[in-house]
Amino acid sequence: MLCCRVLKLAKTLALSYGGACVLKRCPWERTQGLSCSAAHGIIQKGRWIDYNGQLPSLLAATMGNGVFQSPTFCHRRTLSLASCLSAPAVTTPHQGWYESFADSMPVHLTQDLLTHLQHATGLPWWASIIGTTMTLRVTVTLPLAVYQMYIIAKVENLQPEIAELAKRLRYEVSVRAKQVGWSEKVARFHFRKNLQRIISELYVRDNCHPFKASLLIWVQLPLWIFISIALRNLSLTAPDAAAASAVQDLAMGGVLWFPDLTLPDSTWILPISLGLVNLLIVEIFALRRIELSKFQKYVTSVIRGVSVLMVPIAATVPSSMALYWLTSSCVGLGQNLLLRSPSFRTLCRIPKMKSDSETPFRDLSAGFIAKYFPRK
Repeated sequence: MLCCRVLKLAKTLALSYGGACVLKRCPWERTQGLSCSAAHGIIQKGRWIDYNGQLPSLLAATMGNGVFQSPTFCHRRTLSLASCLSAPAVTTPHQGWYESFADSMPVHLTQDLLTHLQHATGLPWWASIIGTTMTLRVTVTLPLAVYQMYIIAKVENLQPEIAELAKRLRYEVSVRAKQVGWSEKVARFHFRKNLQRIISELYVRDNCHPFKASLLIWVQLPLWIFISIALRNLSLTAPDAAAASAVQDLAMGGVLWFPDLTLPDSTWILPISLGLVNLLIVEIFALRRIELSKFQKYVTSVIRGVSVLMVPIAATVPSSMALYWLTSSCVGLGQNLLLRSPSFRTLCRIPKMKSDSETPFRDLSAGFIAKYFPRK
């Protein structure tokens, strides 16, 4: 009890109503590990408080007439609170990479876009999130997905020509190797070098470099990240009045089993639905008529694992984020099915491929049943 009283007294002395009293670091203070302004080296020589043999009177003075009326203090120096709490003592904690990213300009612009669209339409937040997601997927990612399929189709249609040219090149290299005495290793090197040059020329001729097919992911992934972080900021933080209003609206902007969009979905309906839709998209890709390469099979397995991992993650984030993820995945599923339609591909002038089917949906359902529900 005495130690507690002493510690309380020392803290009271360290920060008074008029400022901070500078004290000498006493032996009992060192044993208790007390940290106050005296421990930070702002003590001036010759201005100490004499505690020798006066702890009882000090406690009595504190409980009686007050700390600063006690005659115990023979020398006292009072500093302002601002001078004691200087920059080294009180510093703003350094922001991590996530805090810096969440406070970046693209995220703030995305927040403003979401709030302005919600205010302009007057829809509840759940409907605004679904509508905004569908609008962005249709106007931004769908054209890029069509362009991706266009590039993939042209690259696939080049494969027979590439195979024929490779066959001729192999014969020419073998003849040249016999003439100049190349070893097998040197001949293989020249074959690969010239084949790569020929393929690059074909890509330039048809304007279908495979890297162009990755344009979709370079746009869709940042967009998905920015919207996700913006919804999290709107659901959990309120740095200004507009954001505080958005948090209140999100708290009442849910529907059905998730009335509060700032809280996670306790029923796990949204997370589990998200995982199932993502797995269905992966399986639709895996059930293509053409044989997948070893790398494509590896990537497909990794995406399956990510789809399963997204379920517990979606169960811990605000429902606004989970709703956006589920809506985006559902639109992506419809987009993949639409790009398999022969009439839609003809409308978008996507070249026909050898692997195309006139009845893609029937083939897809048959392949799905044969793979997961085989007949015994």
